[in-house]
Amino acid sequence: QVQLVESGGGLVQAGGSLRLSCRASGLTTNDYHMGWFRQAPGKEREGVLLIKRGGPILYYRDSLKGRFTISRDNAKNMLYLHINSLTPEDTAMYYCAAGRTLRSDWPQGGGMDYWGKGTPVTISS
Repeated sequence: QVQLVESGGGLVQAGGSLRLSCRASGLTTNDYHMGWFRQAPGKEREGVLLIKRGGPILYYRDSLKGRFTISRDNAKNMLYLHINSLTPEDTAMYYCAAGRTLRSDWPQGGGMDYWGKGTPVTISS
C-alpha cells in the first residue's frame, strides 16, 4: 500500500523559512516524478514544484522561482520542499504527490497517481 505523509507545516511569521517533508512508503521515490502542490483557502489546488524521476531537473511555476526549492533523499524515500521569504499568500495546505507519467498538466495534478493528506502552513503578517 502506497502512503505519502507530509509533515513540517505550522504557523510561521512572514519573512521566515520552512522545510516541509514527505515520507513515502510502498513505492520507491526514484521511480516516480514527485511534486509539491498547495491549496489556499477558497482556491483551486495548484502545482508548486516537481522533480522528475531520476532528477536533477526541477520544474517551477515562474512566479515561485527563487523562493521555493525541492529536493529528495532517495535512500530515505523522502521528498522535501524548502520555502524562503514566506508571505501570507503562501498560506495553504501543502500536498506531496507521486506519478509515473509526466504530463503537461502536472500543475493541475495530471499524471499524479498518489497523494498525501497534506500539511497546513499558515503565515502570519
